[in-house]
Amino acid sequence: MSSTVTKAVIPVAGLGTRVLPASKAIPKEMMPVVDKPVIQHVIEEAVAAGITDIVLVTRAGKSAIEDHFDSHYELEAELERKGKTAILESVRTIVPSNVTITAVRQNKALGLGHAVLCAAPIIGNCDFAVLLPDMLVNSYGQEEADLSAMVSAYKTSQQGQIMVEPVPMEHVDRYGVVNCNGVDVRPGQSADIAQMVEKPPIDKAPSNLTINGRYILPARIMELLKDTQPGAGGEIQLTDAMAEYLTEGSLQAFHMQGKTYDCGNKVGYLQANVIYGLQNQETAESFKTFIKNLDL
Repeated sequence: MSSTVTKAVIPVAGLGTRVLPASKAIPKEMMPVVDKPVIQHVIEEAVAAGITDIVLVTRAGKSAIEDHFDSHYELEAELERKGKTAILESVRTIVPSNVTITAVRQNKALGLGHAVLCAAPIIGNCDFAVLLPDMLVNSYGQEEADLSAMVSAYKTSQQGQIMVEPVPMEHVDRYGVVNCNGVDVRPGQSADIAQMVEKPPIDKAPSNLTINGRYILPARIMELLKDTQPGAGGEIQLTDAMAEYLTEGSLQAFHMQGKTYDCGNKVGYLQANVIYGLQNQETAESFKTFIKNLDL
């Protein structure tokens, strides 16, 4: 493993069926949470954690995502002409100058594992992060954001890290669940993973710690994905490649401190807008007043 991780894969080729009809013509990743598309929140999280090379795994019909992170000369010129410097700065700095965003195509929807594998030519023989764009990780008020803390855990242990968070036991059958052999993994800490179970029956779940869409993985995972056969749903699953890796190496579960919001479904998306709206300096006070005065 390398001493740090600077590359990340973000799969954005999904159809967004859970938020239709909103995602019929607009990529779900471009739906705004307050004043930024979901995908921008995710990329800002990655950049804050030291990621400088980002690979978007995309498909036809998703060009709006690439356009958002490109320069828009006409818009910038108009904002400059009108003296709207604050807005101009927010548009110009969407991508820091030291960050590279590259797009590759996933021509067939063959699963998350296949989407990650599509980025292999760019990732090369490097350890890398995977960030699912549906999930927003809110680390508001923390000394260190969860992804940044997970990168620090990787640097210290030199072991792959899988971000997890607890859910009520009655919901564990909806998620991938990690087995840490009964170790009490505290928030902000990591523990070795003995097993990963995809959507276990409630009475057979080894814990209530569920995988929530943030990974730091060894380069070896790309090699394993090449030989990973279709699994659940007839798709190539990233979880299957990670489970295979556990037969030859180790991965750790990193217990996040914040909270995730699943913007891939309507309720999670609405929740994210409320929370981020209350945390945004521009909208917080008036939004708070609005909520207090609601007559429900």
